[in-house]
Amino acid sequence: MDGVHSIDRSFEVTEAAIHALYAALRDQGVALEGTVLKPNMVVSGYDGNNIAGTDEVAEKTLACLKRCVPAAVPSIVFLSGGQTEIGATKNLDRINELKDAASAPWNLSFSFGRALQQTALKTWGGNSENIPAAQAALLHRALCSGLSTLGDYSESVENEGATAEA
Repeated sequence: MDGVHSIDRSFEVTEAAIHALYAALRDQGVALEGTVLKPNMVVSGYDGNNIAGTDEVAEKTLACLKRCVPAAVPSIVFLSGGQTEIGATKNLDRINELKDAASAPWNLSFSFGRALQQTALKTWGGNSENIPAAQAALLHRALCSGLSTLGDYSESVENEGATAEA
């Protein structure tokens, strides 16, 4: 994700990596029905001048997956890959909004670490007095991330949590 590359270059590299993965899995006789793919979303480099928006990230990510991931794979869970918490949530939400129109067969969810925990860890800061606020922050991120798996995330839900945390 670091770099100045375009979203098109990210698409090319992601496509090549996923193709290589499934070729190796096929060669080893892996039953794809028992696997979960944990990829990045197709995004432009964070240091570039032309950062792709949510719609383009969703469209390119789905297009790449449709080219590469067999329908036998039951689920794809995305890494946040250095995206902001809200950015990763918005991108996953939009991907799920477009999923049915794209006839994508997989369950699309998240495997965010940083984008799920960052605010909670920062809020906690190692201070036991901050535990309730950190728990509220984590619960809010989990709610927003969960809604994004359904394509039901909204800025109003995001803002409700920000108000409750303050």
